[in-house]
Amino acid sequence: MPNETVLDVREVGKSFPGVKALSNVTLQVRSGEVVSIVGENGAGKSTLLKILSGDYQLDEGTITLAGKEASHANPLEARDAGFRLVRQEPEIVPHVSVMENVFIGEYPTRPGGRVDFAAMRQTVTALMDRYGFTGMVGIETSGRLLSPAQMHIVEILRALKDGVKVVAFDEPTSSLTNNETEKLFALIATLRAEGIGIIYVSHRLHEVMEISDRVVVLKDGQTTGDLAIGETSEDEIVRLMVGRELSAHGFNRTEVTRDEVVLEVENLSSRWHQNISFSIRAGEIVGFAGLVGAGRTELAKVLFGEFPRDGGTIKIGGEVKTIRSPADAIKASIGFAPENRKAEGLILVRSVLENASMAVFSSLSRLGLLRHKEMVSAVTPYIRQLEIKTPSLDHDVGKLSGGNQQKVVLARWLAAKPKLLILDEPTRAVDVGAKAEIYRLIDDLAKSGMAIMMISSEMPELLSMSDRIIVMHDGQISQPIEKHDATEEAIVNLALGTRNVA
Repeated sequence: MPNETVLDVREVGKSFPGVKALSNVTLQVRSGEVVSIVGENGAGKSTLLKILSGDYQLDEGTITLAGKEASHANPLEARDAGFRLVRQEPEIVPHVSVMENVFIGEYPTRPGGRVDFAAMRQTVTALMDRYGFTGMVGIETSGRLLSPAQMHIVEILRALKDGVKVVAFDEPTSSLTNNETEKLFALIATLRAEGIGIIYVSHRLHEVMEISDRVVVLKDGQTTGDLAIGETSEDEIVRLMVGRELSAHGFNRTEVTRDEVVLEVENLSSRWHQNISFSIRAGEIVGFAGLVGAGRTELAKVLFGEFPRDGGTIKIGGEVKTIRSPADAIKASIGFAPENRKAEGLILVRSVLENASMAVFSSLSRLGLLRHKEMVSAVTPYIRQLEIKTPSLDHDVGKLSGGNQQKVVLARWLAAKPKLLILDEPTRAVDVGAKAEIYRLIDDLAKSGMAIMMISSEMPELLSMSDRIIVMHDGQISQPIEKHDATEEAIVNLALGTRNVA
C-alpha cells in the first residue's frame, strides 16, 4: 500500500524564449503508488519529465525526492538521487551487447581499471530473474539486433539496476503487443510491491484506468486535476485534458460509396508475404489489423517501394505500376505516413516547410533549385487546414509536439494529392484531442475520394474508422470483414490464427 511521499513536486515552473512551458505544476508520488500523468501533446508532460531527469532545470518551485531537496543539475545527479526515466524512444548503443547497454557509461571495474564483465553479467542475470525477463532477450545480444520490445527491456533494466526510488515510464506501450503490455503491467505490480514510486505517462486512457492509483492532468503547462482513479472516469479525464467534452473511444464516419477501384493488389509475394490480393475503392478506408510480426508494416513498405516485391502486380486506377522505390510510388500517386514518424517520416532538424513540401519538391524546383515562395504557397493552406501549431514555417519540425509532427506528415500528402494514402498507426502516441482532429481529417480525405489503407493496433480506431477490415497473420490476409460484421472477438481470433486467415 502507498506509504510516505517519495517525490514531492511543488509549484514548478519552466520557461523558454516566448513560451511558458510549465506554471505552478504540483504533484506527489508515494512509495508503492502509480501516478499517471496525462495531457494533450504540448501540455508539458515531456518538459516535466526532463526536469525530473535532469535534462532541464526548473525556473520556479521545488522538487523533493526521498526527503531531500533535489535540483538535478544534470541527468547523473537525478540518477544518483534515485529518479529513473524509461524513455519512449529507447537509447541503445547498436554495436555493444545488452549487458554493456545496461551499464553504458558506468561500467564496473576491477583493481587496475579493467572492466569487470563478470560483475556486469551477474548483475544483469539477477535483474532478469528478479523482474521476469529471463529468456526474453540474451545478455550477449548486440544492440542492433534488438526488437522494439527488447530495447524497452534494456531501458528498464538500466533504470532498475541500483538505488531506484521513483521510475517514470514515458509512453511505454506505444510499440508493445498486448502480451508484452501485460508483462510490463506485471513488472509495475512488482515494483509497487517493492515500494518504488511509479510515474506512468500515456495517451491510452484505458491503461491509465487499469494500473493507476491516481491521475494528474496537465493542460497548457498547468495542473488541472489530481484525481483518485476510483473516483473519476475517462470522460472526466478527457474533459480536463482538452477543456471540452470529447469522445475518446471512436469516431462516427461519414459513409461514402464509390465504384472506382483505386488499388488492386494481385498475388503479391515478398520475403514477408504469400499471395496477397485485395483492393481499395475511392473514398474507402480499409483497416489492417494483426499482431506485431504479422506483416502489415512490411506490406505497406512493399507497396511504397521501400521493400522489394518478389511477384504479383500492383494496379493504381486499373493501370499496372512498376514500383521499385518510394520515388516510383509517389509518381504512381501513392502516399505513405510511416509508423515511426521521427525516424522514417520526418527530418527532425529541418523546418516544417521543408518537411511538409518534401513530396512535391520535383514540381517546386527550377534547374535543381527549390523555390521558397512556391514551397510556402504549396503547403500553407494545409498547415492552416490542419491547424498545425508552430511558431513559423521555418521552425524545426523536431521541436513540435507529437500530434503536430504527425500533422506535418499528413500535410505533405495533402499537398501531393495521392490517389492512395497508406497510414501506418496514424495516431500512435497522439493525445485524444489531436487524435479526434486526425480522424476528422482522414474522414474528409475519404469523402474527397482518396483511398485509404489504415494499419492500426487500436481496436476502437479500427472498428470506428474502417469501412472494411483485413486481418493479417503470418504474412497472409483474411477476407475483408465488412463494417457491420466486424467485432473485436472476430478480429482477435483471426490475428491469433485461431481462425483461417488465408
